[in-house]
Amino acid sequence: MSKAKILVVDDEAGVRDMLADALRMQGYTAAVAADGQAALREIHDGNYDLIISDVNMPKVSGFELLERMRATGNETPVIMLTARGDRADVAVGFRAGADDYVTKPFGLEELMLRVAARLKHLTAGQAEVLEIGPIRLDEDLHQVTRDGEAIDLSPTEFRLLQELMQRRGKVATKSALLDSVWGITWATDVTVLDTYISYLRKKLHTDNWQGIKTVRGIGFQIEGNK
Repeated sequence: MSKAKILVVDDEAGVRDMLADALRMQGYTAAVAADGQAALREIHDGNYDLIISDVNMPKVSGFELLERMRATGNETPVIMLTARGDRADVAVGFRAGADDYVTKPFGLEELMLRVAARLKHLTAGQAEVLEIGPIRLDEDLHQVTRDGEAIDLSPTEFRLLQELMQRRGKVATKSALLDSVWGITWATDVTVLDTYISYLRKKLHTDNWQGIKTVRGIGFQIEGNK
């Protein structure tokens, strides 16, 4: 049974306690914080594997919490919870560094599946090592190298690259990547995928290798050649 440590951040005590109890029933270790400010103290003092955070909170909102975490180099995966249904708000969260987004009201079963997906690297039986051109991805070490040189990627960048490399040479549609990396099934008005592709290119491409290709109107693919 998993011993992953998860922090639940929500200003509604009922939601906060319900989620913590559900996580504990799944075998996780759960802690709680009533707002973003309290969460920052918890994150500073504890080593968490995942954070589930509401967006609308007093003192420090979920978006601000996320921005402060990422600004200090904290790349702990974050699932955002919100009653907002506006796609622009969802895009803001992803651009700020969110790893997943669940809109209230939500089903506990769906949320637990998303939690398990974000923690998959902790329970995987056999690590995956992928190599394309000068790029090598080691799932066990959570490390990416280019010609043997380590490249620093965020968890979301790592998963996106992994999805592309798993499809080696094949075209990955935008909808498939949005679903597998971010858990969303629509692409209209969402530029988060294009943004993260640009991040990967800036970090991985060189004059000798520019393997992440755009397939116009369809999606992306990664190749070993220049």
